[in-house]
Amino acid sequence: MKADLWSVVSYRYHVMSKDLLIIATRARNGLWATFFFMGVVSMAWVARIPEIRDANGLNNAQLGLILLASTIGAIIGAQLAGRLIHTFGTKPVIRVAIVIMPTGLVLMGLSVSPITLIAGLFVMGLGYSSMDIASNTQAVVIEKLLNKRVMSSFHALWSTGAFATTVLGGAIAKHVSPRDNLVGVGIACFFFFIPASLELLPSHLDNHSGEDTKAKIPFFGKSVLPLWGIGIGLLGGLIAEGAVSDWGAILLRDDMGFSKGINASAFASFSLAMITARFLGDRALDYFGPRKTVLLGGYVGGFGMGAAIAISVPLSSSHPVLALVLVNIGFACAGLGIGPMFPAYILAASQVSGIAPSVAIARVGVIGLAGYFIGPSITGAIAQLTSLPIAMTYPILMLLLAGYQSHIIKK
Repeated sequence: MKADLWSVVSYRYHVMSKDLLIIATRARNGLWATFFFMGVVSMAWVARIPEIRDANGLNNAQLGLILLASTIGAIIGAQLAGRLIHTFGTKPVIRVAIVIMPTGLVLMGLSVSPITLIAGLFVMGLGYSSMDIASNTQAVVIEKLLNKRVMSSFHALWSTGAFATTVLGGAIAKHVSPRDNLVGVGIACFFFFIPASLELLPSHLDNHSGEDTKAKIPFFGKSVLPLWGIGIGLLGGLIAEGAVSDWGAILLRDDMGFSKGINASAFASFSLAMITARFLGDRALDYFGPRKTVLLGGYVGGFGMGAAIAISVPLSSSHPVLALVLVNIGFACAGLGIGPMFPAYILAASQVSGIAPSVAIARVGVIGLAGYFIGPSITGAIAQLTSLPIAMTYPILMLLLAGYQSHIIKK
C-alpha cells in the first residue's frame, strides 16, 4: 500500500513538474518576443533623431533638456510598476504597458512642436520602464523554473530588436519620413505584442510578491544600501548606452561629416556587438562569474570607446573611411562591454534578501533608468557648452564606473 501511494505521489509530481516546465518554456518564448519588440519600439527613433531634432527646431542643449521628459516618465513608471507587480503580478502590468509604449512612439513621430515631442517622450518613458521592470521580474522567475541561465538571452533579443529597427531607420531614411517610420513601427508592434503577452507566466506562478519580503522599502537607509550600490553600477552602464543611442548619429553627422543613413552605423555597430555579447552572456556569467564579467566589460568598453572617439573625430577630415571604421570599433567595444551588465545587475537586485524581487528590481530600475534618460540630457548640455566629442567623455567615465561597481555583485 505504501509503495502504491508513493508511486501515485511520484507520478503526480512528475506530471506537475513536466507541465510547469512546458509553461515556463512557453513563457520564455513569449518573453523573448516581448523583449525583441520592446527593443524595436524603444529604439525606433534613434536613426531619425537628427531629423526629429531639426523638425522641432531644437539645438543640442534644448533636445537634451526635452529628453528629461522620458526620465520623468521612466521614474514614475518604474515606481508604479514595482507596486503594481507586487499586487497584481507581472502579466497584467505588461498588458497595459504594451499599449502605452507604442503610443509614445507614435506621438514622437507626429511631433512638429516641442510640446508634442515632450508628451511622446514622457509616454514612452512611462510605458518602457513599466514593461522593463515587469519583464525582468518575470525573467528572473523563468530562469529559476527552467533551472538554467537565460536572463542574458532576453536582453540579447532586446538588442536584436534595437539593431533591426536602427538598420531599418537608416535604410529608409532617404525615402520615408520620420513620421511614417515611427507611426508605422508603433502601430505594427502594438499588434505583435499581443500574442507574445498571452504566453507569459500567469500571476500565480511569477512569484511577484515574494516570500517573507517587504513590498514597501525606504528610499534611503541601511537596508537599501545594496540596492543603491547595484543601481549606481547599472546607472553607469545605461548612461553610456543612452549616450550612444541618442548622440551617436549626431556625432557622426555633425562632427565627422557623415551623411544621413551612414551616421546610423554608430548605433548599429554598438547594437550588433551588444547582441553578440548578450547571446554569449549566459555562458560568460557562468564561466567568469557576474562580478568579473561586469568588471571586464566596463573597463574594455570605456577605454575602447574613449580611444576611438579621441582618434577618429580629428582623423575624419583627412581620412574619413578610416575614421568611420575606428569610431565604429569604439562603439562596438562599448556594446561588448555593456551587453552583460544589465542582466548581471538585475539578477543581483533580485537576490537581495528581505525585499520582494519586483520591488528590488523596480528600485534599481529607477536609479538605472533615470541614468539612461538623464545621461543624454547631461551629455547634450555639456555638448552645447563645449563640443559633442568632449561631452562624450561623460558617458565614457560612467561606463568605467559601472565596471568599478562590480564589487557590489556577489561572486
